[in-house]
Amino acid sequence: MATVARPRSIISVGSAKTGEATRRELYFFNLFRVLQACIYTGLAFSPLAVTWIDLRFPLLGQVNALLFLAFATILFLRTSQMLRHVTGMVSLALVCDIVATVLAIASINEPQSGIAILLMFNIGAGALLLPPRIAGMLAVFGAAALVLGVNIVRYYDAHYEIGPLESLLFGTAYLASYGMFTVLGRQMRATEALAEQRGTDLANLSQVNDMIIRRMKTGVLVVDDANRIHQINESAWMLIGSPKPDLRDLGTVAPELSRRLYHWRTTGKTENRAVALAEDVPEVLPRFTRLSPNETTNVLIFLDDTSLVSRRAEELTLSSLGRLSASIAHEIRNPLAAISYSAQLLAESEDLVDADKRMVEIINNHCARANDVVENILQLSRRERSRPELVDVNAWVNNFVEEYKASNDLGMDLLRAVTQPRLIDGLFDPQQLQQVVWNLVQNAIRYGRLPGEPARVAVVARMIGEKGPPVVEVVDRGPGIPPKVAAQIFEPFFTTHEYGTGLGLYLARQLCEANQAALEYVPVAGGGSCFRITLVTQIAAPAGRA
Repeated sequence: MATVARPRSIISVGSAKTGEATRRELYFFNLFRVLQACIYTGLAFSPLAVTWIDLRFPLLGQVNALLFLAFATILFLRTSQMLRHVTGMVSLALVCDIVATVLAIASINEPQSGIAILLMFNIGAGALLLPPRIAGMLAVFGAAALVLGVNIVRYYDAHYEIGPLESLLFGTAYLASYGMFTVLGRQMRATEALAEQRGTDLANLSQVNDMIIRRMKTGVLVVDDANRIHQINESAWMLIGSPKPDLRDLGTVAPELSRRLYHWRTTGKTENRAVALAEDVPEVLPRFTRLSPNETTNVLIFLDDTSLVSRRAEELTLSSLGRLSASIAHEIRNPLAAISYSAQLLAESEDLVDADKRMVEIINNHCARANDVVENILQLSRRERSRPELVDVNAWVNNFVEEYKASNDLGMDLLRAVTQPRLIDGLFDPQQLQQVVWNLVQNAIRYGRLPGEPARVAVVARMIGEKGPPVVEVVDRGPGIPPKVAAQIFEPFFTTHEYGTGLGLYLARQLCEANQAALEYVPVAGGGSCFRITLVTQIAAPAGRA
């Protein structure tokens, strides 16, 4: 749903920004490294302020701390650039962390255990950011570097605080930290992916709901207690007269609807009388409801187009009449067959005078006409679902003309096919297209002729313009159809011929519409008639008309 402006298009749903979670983790990892470097620097330069911290190798400790602080600061400032090469940059940083930590442990006398513990967080963070194999190799490297560094220091100082066993325990703790953070990272990634997928699904569902509401034939508005329109779909926007985008006050946009809303709010009753909310728009029947039982501010307004309700009722009525007509046609068929058969037997009698023979002929003619009506009604009621497929229109027209000539004695009448040298494809159910064109050709041969002259009928396959839709036309050179009659020829049971049923063209148009094609009558300059079938090249979705 949109605001009062003409409804906007749906905003596409996207996922979270690529690397956002990694960027956040890198940021905190680099921030921890800066704090870690500050601790190393403070310890390395602590003899300048206090006397209880002793350095074994002062120059090594101070140079190591300053370089590590500079390195950590640069990484922190370039966190966003690290996203381009996350694995390589994090691996390099973790190697530097291990080296700097081992050198700090070797150069500082007192808090060696605390410094060794800090490295556990670096290895754990690496396990979160790096592939498990690389993170595991770096954890092994950290444990080995610590054990080797401690043993080297103890070679020069046997009274060094961290012993071989303790260094092995720290190394084991590094490996355990790697394993724990690897499992934790896997679970975090899975949870994050699931949350992101759920968020995307929720956004897509919201988009689908928005699209459904926008495409609803029923108008939908959301109005607050200040009588301002918050949201409105396309149907409601048109039913209230297509107001300007800056008009959001319901009293200004649709005074009558505002009055009915006030009446509903004060009395709780809805007026059951249709009203047109603007000029040249259909009448609507407003309905009001709260968004939820606890909602007291916003009101949901439905505008039911009465013309749609009438059309639905008419469609239901026609459907019921169609089923009733089919039932009646079945009941008529049996006595009609008996009458026709009795008339044929009577016609074989040798005692009939000419007047009686004429009466029998009339009976037979009207029985045939009634049977045609019954057949057309039954055809309408049991019409199969269309199965459109791609048809080579040129080849189809040539085959149809040859088949029609082989099945019907044309005598002096002329039927020809007119095709194009280029490929013309269209979608239509071949059997139903055969039925439609057969009916049109029969009508053209029967009625599309000048008095005393043979019929001249052409079945044409062509395209309208260079890139227009494909069409099949049945053209005759007869007297044409008067405009008043042409406006009614597709109506059911309309006929100008004494023995016509008035259902042939109606049934032909119904079959065309079932294939999303169009059948229309086009006058021919200089005399004659043209019935044009405009085919589609792809089947569009039947729903979704705004």
